[in-house]
Amino acid sequence: MTNTQAFRTVKATDSLGYTYETVENDKNGVRIYTLENGLKVYVAQNTDAPKIQTYIPVRTGSNNDPADNTGLAHYLEHMMFKGTSRLGTTNWAKEKPLLDEISNLYEQHKAEQNPEKKKEIYRKIDDISQEAAKYAIANEYDKAISSLGASGTNAHTWLDETVYKNNIPNNELEKWLKIERERFSEVVLRLFHTELESVYEEFNRAQDNDMRLVHYELMDALFPKHPNGQQTTIGKPDHLKNPSMVAIHSYFNTYYVPNNYALVLVGDLDFENTIQLVDQYFGTFKFKELPAKTSVTEEPMTEIVERTVKSASSTRMQLAWRTDSYGTPNARLAEITANLLSNSGESGLIDLNINQSQKALRAMAYASAFKNYGSFSMVVIPKSGQTLDEAKNLLLEQIENIKKGNFEEWLIPAIVNDMKIHRMKSFETADGLATALYGAYIHDRSWAEELNEIAAFEKISKADVVEFANEFFKDNYVVIRKEKGENDKLVRVENPGITPIKLNKESQSPFLQSILDQKSDEIQPEFVDYQKVIKTEWVSGKKVSFVTNSYNDVAQVFFIYPFGTDHDRELSLATQVLHYLGTDELSAEDLKRELFKLGITNDFRILQDQLTISLAGLEENMPAAISLLKHWMQNAQPDQQVYEENVQTILESREVAKKDKGRIMTALTNYAKYGRESRFRDVLSEQRLKQIKSADMTQKIQDLLLMPYQIFFYGNDFEKFQKYVEVFIEEETIEIPPRKVYPEPAAEGIVYFTPYDMVQTEMSRVAKAGNVNLKNMGKINVFNEYFGRGLSSIVFQEIRESKSLAYSAYVYYAPASEIGRPDYVTTYIGTQVDKLAQAIDSMDELMTVFPEVPAQFENARTAALKQIAAGRINRTNLFFNLLNLQKLGVDYDLRKDLYAEISSLSVSDVAQFYNEHMRPLKFNTALMGKKENLDMAALEKLGKFKELSLEEIFGY
Repeated sequence: MTNTQAFRTVKATDSLGYTYETVENDKNGVRIYTLENGLKVYVAQNTDAPKIQTYIPVRTGSNNDPADNTGLAHYLEHMMFKGTSRLGTTNWAKEKPLLDEISNLYEQHKAEQNPEKKKEIYRKIDDISQEAAKYAIANEYDKAISSLGASGTNAHTWLDETVYKNNIPNNELEKWLKIERERFSEVVLRLFHTELESVYEEFNRAQDNDMRLVHYELMDALFPKHPNGQQTTIGKPDHLKNPSMVAIHSYFNTYYVPNNYALVLVGDLDFENTIQLVDQYFGTFKFKELPAKTSVTEEPMTEIVERTVKSASSTRMQLAWRTDSYGTPNARLAEITANLLSNSGESGLIDLNINQSQKALRAMAYASAFKNYGSFSMVVIPKSGQTLDEAKNLLLEQIENIKKGNFEEWLIPAIVNDMKIHRMKSFETADGLATALYGAYIHDRSWAEELNEIAAFEKISKADVVEFANEFFKDNYVVIRKEKGENDKLVRVENPGITPIKLNKESQSPFLQSILDQKSDEIQPEFVDYQKVIKTEWVSGKKVSFVTNSYNDVAQVFFIYPFGTDHDRELSLATQVLHYLGTDELSAEDLKRELFKLGITNDFRILQDQLTISLAGLEENMPAAISLLKHWMQNAQPDQQVYEENVQTILESREVAKKDKGRIMTALTNYAKYGRESRFRDVLSEQRLKQIKSADMTQKIQDLLLMPYQIFFYGNDFEKFQKYVEVFIEEETIEIPPRKVYPEPAAEGIVYFTPYDMVQTEMSRVAKAGNVNLKNMGKINVFNEYFGRGLSSIVFQEIRESKSLAYSAYVYYAPASEIGRPDYVTTYIGTQVDKLAQAIDSMDELMTVFPEVPAQFENARTAALKQIAAGRINRTNLFFNLLNLQKLGVDYDLRKDLYAEISSLSVSDVAQFYNEHMRPLKFNTALMGKKENLDMAALEKLGKFKELSLEEIFGY
């Protein structure tokens, strides 16, 4: 690739007289306006779809939490969805005094030391909250925003940032600004105590999250003084249980000011019209001086700090060094060093010397640069019989190799080229560019500085890295030993017994009504004519499809086989083993290096009915990459020792999976869905794995070249591609093996339980519905939006907003992806075990009688129509969408039928669909948690209880 151009900030004035900054040579054409009140507005155009990706990043996060109110920034983020004095209330004059009284009681509650008196105060809070809730309209912000046809509505809080997200149709920009202006004008802490319980459930989920446990311990050790390590985003449990509404209001008034947040808008927009509207709605906010921030400086680490974390999952180890802040030379050198150890081309020292050599189950390195400081981490999962210290030494050996310069010089420019390609692919999407822009704002970086970052990486030499490594890597790091055992630091809290609040489901505030009444120019849906946009040719007997990449010089090639694991259970093993094998000319390590030099990544992805082999990278290097792939597949040399080592890795990885909470829940849910005779459990036995010869596996890979497949090319020069892809194609001489058919039995009302040491209990219920019917797709779409998922869905409002019984709860109707296959309905609840019985009853009530709320239904129906109207299918999705549609027996854009169906859909239509197709269904239940904590009487309502072992659910 060519050297990066220099970027320089210049100022300009638009036709309306607004001044802005832009950057010379910036192909993205970003404009950065600054309003008189200090508000930064980042605007860029992307015409992929008539949509705008929006972010509102606030320069504050958990690092600004008061020391006695940790978790405050995150809790405020939740409360920013609760509305204002005009949004989310039926009568503010009556609601406000009650909220003030609740606020005063929380101050008393926080100050009170006597546990019984605290409970008494909390009962008063609960009582008055019932009164206040009579005037609250739950989730009215989400109703307003979803009425626009918005998607991706969410927010997150981290160390130095709180970011609010929406993707909106471009014709709704003014209404979006009106809603967000209202939201950022004030914070009203309504429905406070139910949301508090939801946040505590989020805290519980974090306690059951292995990665977070290690992360918290690592950050605490790495930053013993700085808020990076001393204030977790979720907050301390005592602080969560003793909140201050006064402190939250103070925090909002301090940090949610226009000179401390930005608007990022990337999409199909007009610059001048956009900034004029932003100024109209946000320009009236007043500039406010921010408090002086005390800088916290960490002392240099001079020793190794060791910590131990225990949980039910498998052992692993993480090492971490403290680095400098984002955008500094030190941070860049740390990033390059991390990539020299492990990278996307799997050609780093850890990739080759540990993973490729199978000396540990898995190892990796990565660098994380924060606004203040950062970290350089190395992680290793040891093999069976390997101690953590032995695994640690493997990592440290790679650091020594860096210090001694034992790595090839070409790796650094290859790494930088990989960064360029990643940036190129990211910036071509509205979300990718918008994310980079809000990141620059949070880090106090100019857009020019951000664009010049690649040029700074290009200047790094091998000598620079060696010098950095020798100065940086000393006995000055943190070691986190993640051991298997009981976590004695778990915080188990008592259910406070919140009285469910009665929600005003059909009420609408005048503000929401004004949003609904304001008409926008309609966006007309555009449906794809796949025969026009996908070019097709035949090359040496193979069907070759083509879609033009009109964005950049990155190409993608896919070899798509119409068979998968249902046809050959050993095919997945063959593709896995291939990555450890070389050819008669190149070692496995050399193959990875050659592909990485070319700037090409490869992927072998196998599903039950499809194998896809893909290459992605610079189009100019694709001919060489295809030839290399062909050489690899055709000439892979069997190596029985490597194969047997791989089998051992597989067997040990299975044991790791049987200790992982997420994988156990997946296996258990699959068992509840399909029973014993499922493809999930149909794994190769240890005996069969040890019988197989390496030569059997290389033969399977060679056979692929002689079997049916089609080719898809996403790039620029199709004519040239047709010529150089011929080198890959061989005469088709091997037929597709027959497909194994797995039974899909109906549920029998059984509760399948697997024990696991965890704070929460997770429950998933699954039922087999009728075979997929394309005529029901519109009803299913609206049902999921209205009833099952999302902030304003019936399930979310009842389970979380009204009763605070779970952080996560949903119902989802999943249509089958193949014609003639059954649909499935899944319900999920993740909650404290002492809330499970109530949660089960609440979900059963909802599933027994379909709730008909006309206003809420109309909102969901309108949102679905607007999302289809503003949706556009492009890039590789054009081909793969058609491929998936063909499995359903159609070759046209099915959204056209959905749009027509939804346009005339009524709530009674969906109720009828529910009563006919869902209500009669019988469910099996997958339940996971601590057995001694279960309420067996509550579970008896769900069906016969059956405990399953890990061996039973995994099949090994």
